[in-house]
Amino acid sequence: MRFKLDQKTLGSLVVGFSLILLFLLIWVKINVDEEQSFLCKVVEDSPDLTMEQCPAHDSNTSWLLLAGFGIVFLVLLSGIYLLFAPPKKASLHLAEQRRNELDTLILPEEEKKVYDLILLKEGSIYQSDLIKETGLSKVKISRILDRMEGKGMIERKRRGMTNIVILK
Repeated sequence: MRFKLDQKTLGSLVVGFSLILLFLLIWVKINVDEEQSFLCKVVEDSPDLTMEQCPAHDSNTSWLLLAGFGIVFLVLLSGIYLLFAPPKKASLHLAEQRRNELDTLILPEEEKKVYDLILLKEGSIYQSDLIKETGLSKVKISRILDRMEGKGMIERKRRGMTNIVILK
């Protein structure tokens, strides 16, 4: 079984991951602040040392933490974008790709019309809807679909009183 990761699920995972990182960074920041405060207190209490000699003042840790927070916020914003952005229509790209493959074949005009209509409906449509949308008769649509099925372009599956037409 193949797992398909859609945009919203990916966005949720990214937001969750970034929130975990954010809490970890906050925890690290609190610990670093406590350690630096302790070091400054030790230096302050020592008669031999000045505040310029405090190791907490020479540390690059605060800049690294700031960079970490910046990265976490960028990841968080990316996840939020994935959650709320409209999903991309991969089916249109697939439709164009299938159409380009089919252009090498010379199809009669009616078959092209039916094929394009199925592509617009994301690869599947009820046969009764084909009849309504093309304005062709039931017999004519059945014959067109028979030819297309014979060419291996489509597949028909029975659904109640009608068929569903699926692109292969």
